[in-house]
Order: sequence, then C-alpha cells, then structure tokens
Amino acid sequence: MDPGIWSKLPPELLEHILSFLPLKTFLNLRSTCKHFKSLVFSPSFISKHSSDSPFSSFLLLSHPQCYSHFPLYDTILGAWRNLALPFSFLPPCTAQFNLLSSSNGRFCFSLPNSCSFLVCNLLGKSSRVIQFPFFPFAFELLTLVSTPYGYKIFMLCSKFSSSYVFVYDSKVHSWRRYDGFQPLLIDNFHQEGASFNGSLYFTTPEPFSVVCFDLENGKWERFNTEMPGELTFVRLVCDTGEGKLYLVGGIGRNGISRSMRLWELGNGGNWKEMERLPELMCRKFMSVCYHNYEHVYCFWHQGMICVCCHTWAEILYYKLSRRTWHWIPKCPSLPDKWSCGFRWFSFVPELYALA
Repeated sequence: MDPGIWSKLPPELLEHILSFLPLKTFLNLRSTCKHFKSLVFSPSFISKHSSDSPFSSFLLLSHPQCYSHFPLYDTILGAWRNLALPFSFLPPCTAQFNLLSSSNGRFCFSLPNSCSFLVCNLLGKSSRVIQFPFFPFAFELLTLVSTPYGYKIFMLCSKFSSSYVFVYDSKVHSWRRYDGFQPLLIDNFHQEGASFNGSLYFTTPEPFSVVCFDLENGKWERFNTEMPGELTFVRLVCDTGEGKLYLVGGIGRNGISRSMRLWELGNGGNWKEMERLPELMCRKFMSVCYHNYEHVYCFWHQGMICVCCHTWAEILYYKLSRRTWHWIPKCPSLPDKWSCGFRWFSFVPELYALA
C-alpha cells in the first residue's frame, strides 16, 4: 500500500487494522517504528486483539540498583526487550517502591516511606494504596493471589511471640488475621506460596513436608503425602490453569545436591517423577548457588517452571510442552559487578485485572 495512505490513517483505525495480524507477525513489526512499539502497552489495542493467546508474555527482573527500571525478557520472541513500563499514572506517594509479588498482570509493591503496599495494573492503569495492618509491620513470604473477584495478599508476621497470618481481600478492602504455623514454614524468604485449589502451599525445613493455608477459612493443614528421598532442598510451583502442583528438589547427601529433579503431584496424592536436570546444566546451577539453597526460588510462567537464584542473573527453566531444560541468558544491559539481589517475576499483561 502507498505509504502516503498509511500516514493519513487515523491512529484508532490503524490500531484496529493491526489488531487483526497474527501475534508473532505484529511482534516482528514492533521494531519498525516507535508507534508500533508503544502499542504493546496500549489498552485500546490490547482489548481489540484476540484473547485466545496472551498478547505479550514477559519475565521481569527486579534489582535494588536498577530502581524503577525493570528489564523485560519477551518469552514469545525469546529476546530481551527495551520497553519502558508506564509508571507515570501512579500516585505521588509511590516515589520509592520495592517490587514484592506479581499475579495475573498485577504487581504488589511495598512503599517504605508511607508504610503501605501498592497494587497496580500497569496496562489497565489502575492502582490502589493499601495501608499496613499496623505500625511498624514486619512481614515475610508475601504472596499476591488472583481470585475470581479480585485478589488477596497473604503474608506472615512474626512480630508477636507466635507468628500470625494477615490476608488482605480486595473484595471487601480489609485485612483479616489468622494463626500462623509453627515451626517456621521455610528458610527461604524469596519463595512465594504456590496457589493451588484455593489454598497456598508451602514446604517446611527438614524433615521436609508440605503444608497448606486455606485462603477462605484461614485454616492450616499438613499435606499427607510422602516426600521423595534424599532431598536437599524443595520448592513448590503450581500451574493454576491446569490445576497441577509440581515439586522441584535437589537430591544428594549431607546437604550437597548431586542432581535436581522435577515431580508432579498425582491423582493419588503421590509425587511422580517427571524429569531430571541434565548433568552439565546441574553442575552449572549448583556452582551458581554455591549449594546455598536458601537463595533458590521457583515460579510458574506460561507453561514454564522457572528456577532462579538470588545471586545469579540468569534463569533456568523447564518447558513442559517440549520436556526440555533451557537457560535464559543474562540481560546485556546489566553491569557485571552486580552479584546478588536478583528477583524475577512473571508478567503477563492483563487489561481487565483491576487493582
């Protein structure tokens, strides 16, 4: 078509035409002009695009020294993207924030200067500031969970003589307090709870076991299932779409992992081994974390089980559809001197997930 005709089209008509392109075709066009590139965060364009598959799917990297700038890895294109997230609509109190959790296109930040949390949807440009239950408020294992009617925020608070759970429900805009779980759930504060069948699942330190917290009634329950033998560390991951719970763990003796394996929870409540990490990849991962497994955390992202280390800027992931393991390379814009503090999050933009 004559470029002169394209240049005279109204922006809304051009967006409407582009919305009919196949997803991968449009993603390849984003590098041709700034306007096409900006459409990835245009609510009107996303709403026109087919909802059969996610428009964009990112792994987001947070680091204390790249404040308010979050490198994005596009898992559809398999490449790092230089995209600026739109923070300008946020209220003035969010001048300083720390990213804590993500779910269904929403992010949860802590706002140290205002003693509150911020939940926002960057694509839908909605946000809500949520005050701490009390002051001062020290919390652990914060997990943002999407629900059919909004979201809930789970966290542990060990300020008192015994720990308590606090849950914020966006449906009623209020906090509720429940009894905590003794002993301490886990020695890894980077790992969030795995949302499965209306509950959050956690693992305990040795002797390893699984416990769950019902987000509706606030009750704890120990999951009665036999754990695999010779475990050195365990992490839980849930595919909420398919309703499947996975366990990632190291196998070895005397606290030293010699292999890493993946299990799926079967219908009978038993762990069924699915895959083993290839030996060379296992050696690299164990050398990365120096066998300090408190730095290891896992999460689910669009058919991928991501295994991360707080001290390493790469991601190891397992692609379920292909049954293969892969490394995501380090972001080229990160300085080599950064050696710790890496937090990865799943980011699948969702227009209608309100804060």
